Amino acid sequence: MTDHIPSTSPDPELWDRPKKGPAGELFAPVAGYGVTISSMFRKPVTEQYPEEKVPTAPRYHGRHQLNRYPDGLERCIGCELCAWACPADAIFVEAANNTPDNQVSPGERYGRVYQINYLRCIFCGFCIQACPTRALTMTNEYELAGPTREGLVYEKEDLLAPMLEGMLAAPHPMAEGASDADYYRGEVAGPTAAQIEWVAEHRPDDPTLATAVSVDAPGPFDAAAAPAGAPVDSAAASADASGGKRTEGGR
Repeated sequence: MTDHIPSTSPDPELWDRPKKGPAGELFAPVAGYGVTISSMFRKPVTEQYPEEKVPTAPRYHGRHQLNRYPDGLERCIGCELCAWACPADAIFVEAANNTPDNQVSPGERYGRVYQINYLRCIFCGFCIQACPTRALTMTNEYELAGPTREGLVYEKEDLLAPMLEGMLAAPHPMAEGASDADYYRGEVAGPTAAQIEWVAEHRPDDPTLATAVSVDAPGPFDAAAAPAGAPVDSAAASADASGGKRTEGGR
């Protein structure tokens, strides 16, 4: 038995094809444009970006945002947990103490400096999971290109959420009778009349005074009626039980 040796001669079926007639030769160049011509009459599927931005998925991880409470105080308390959780070392936070004349967030501290380096950020979302106050979230914004490297280091002013209708720009005192736990539970629905008066006295030219809408201060917290897992200010609860008053900032 001998091994089969492939033939080097061409297959006759490949060469002995019937030749086209005069009509076939005439329309041969046009046949190549058949797909192109037929596509001219179809509805285009190309995304006209950037003139038309295609919406992203609701949970898309885009640019970060620093959120505010309904009364305008910032949610960030300067704990730096987001910076510690970042695997790319893209976040830098520097905290400062709140004072009676400069109350930026509920509690004792706030984020005085907040930077995110988008040259390093990998959009993993670990910083969002680490934030204890939901101060940091991710938006659906994905246009982060820029002409310079310095412009991709976002400062706090670039990340803060815009002021919504009815909010009062910080700094201003916390809602009277409220603790930082009341803010975390969402019991503060907006600026109170006392907060608006304080801003009008100290910053009469503040543009948010014209749109601020006052609401009632939150009432005493009922720990027994609170849902499971709700944050409880133990110091404030004991003060209420003894007939005392809660101090501003829970201190």
